[in-house]
Amino acid sequence: MADNLKILVVDDEPIVIRSCVAVLKAEGYNIEGTLSGKDAILKMEQNPYDLVFTDLKMPEVDGITLIRWIKQKRPDTGIVIITGYPSQDTIKDALELGIIDYVPKPFTPAVLLDVTQRAVEWVKGKVSVTEEVKEEFPPSMIQEIDRVIKQYKNKPGSSIPALQRCQQIVGYLPPVVQKRIARGLNITPAEIHSIVTFYSFFTMKPRGDHNIRICLGTACYVKRVEEVLNKIKEDLKLEVGEVTEDKKFSLETVRCLGACGLAPVMVIDDETYGAMSPKKVPEIIEQYK
Repeated sequence: MADNLKILVVDDEPIVIRSCVAVLKAEGYNIEGTLSGKDAILKMEQNPYDLVFTDLKMPEVDGITLIRWIKQKRPDTGIVIITGYPSQDTIKDALELGIIDYVPKPFTPAVLLDVTQRAVEWVKGKVSVTEEVKEEFPPSMIQEIDRVIKQYKNKPGSSIPALQRCQQIVGYLPPVVQKRIARGLNITPAEIHSIVTFYSFFTMKPRGDHNIRICLGTACYVKRVEEVLNKIKEDLKLEVGEVTEDKKFSLETVRCLGACGLAPVMVIDDETYGAMSPKKVPEIIEQYK
């Protein structure tokens, strides 16, 4: 459900704004658009927004400048970047400022909806997540998490290796674990969350014995990958982000698997399956049962 969260899209390309508005408004989101960072600031000075989607490269006020302004003046606002070919330094700056996620250009409706849903979940949960790790995990696991945090504390560039080790310990990185890592490393929960959502090897939900990933990138989308996804969901009685009752399978969607020539693509564990169709799904899945 879209709830009543307000979303602002900031991009100097009108087609990007039109696409975002068309896709998200159809899902019930309260969404507006503006063509410049300067106008976005004027809008946000008048009215608060729950989520801001912003391009990085814009005239006058660029995306990084806008993000810094939001963090200072509207710190409760969630930020998602819309980007085509950003430099490594620009992405690094955005991550350090605590973005939630990113939408690649060009994007498909499925990717935009997937990112938006996760961003909305973050905005809704960032204040309400008050439970402690000890309520969800055994003491021995907590001790191991804290040992890792102590090992990496005060070391430059330690966020990613610390998160990798903690994911190995827990199996995934739920909000309560992210919050504990952030506190231990003395960085913001938003920065930790942005790293977790940015890199595909991190996961915020438990995985099954066999993890299925479906690519929603443009090449796969135009070749009807959604039909493959729907067949998997139907056969396994499984939704995206969930695990089957027997813990055998989990299902994820990704923005790109780097195998566009094989589109549409499905990956199970480390095995890639190209030119997928709904008819192929049952036979492939059966190999993992």
